[in-house]
Amino acid sequence: MLTGLDHLVVTVTDIGRAVDFYSRVLGLDVRYRDAQRVDLMLGDTALRLHQTDTDIEPISATPTPGSLDLCLRCQLPLDEFKQHLDVLGIEVELGPVARQGANGAIESVYLRDPDGNLLEICRPAR
Repeated sequence: MLTGLDHLVVTVTDIGRAVDFYSRVLGLDVRYRDAQRVDLMLGDTALRLHQTDTDIEPISATPTPGSLDLCLRCQLPLDEFKQHLDVLGIEVELGPVARQGANGAIESVYLRDPDGNLLEICRPAR
């Protein structure tokens, strides 16, 4: 019946700040749909940014910046990814640590975006 995820809406306080973080820090490609609608591309899936003070409808019942807990796959070894974060001055909250992903064992590091959303960056465990 269902085949995958097309997009996930991320509620943010400032689209420009979120675009900078997700493109510069995480390397996501940016697609501007219009001034209020921005997609951050993960392959054929998008993180769609909605700013809190816009009137895009429909929206979730309680759109709240900082309430997301998201795990993203990384192609780099996590030690290299952590070095990239260090160069940019981005704090790693935890990791690398062993976790269980959707398809088996993973190794993860945790950080936060500018709105406080928890981002888990993972790779398959060795």
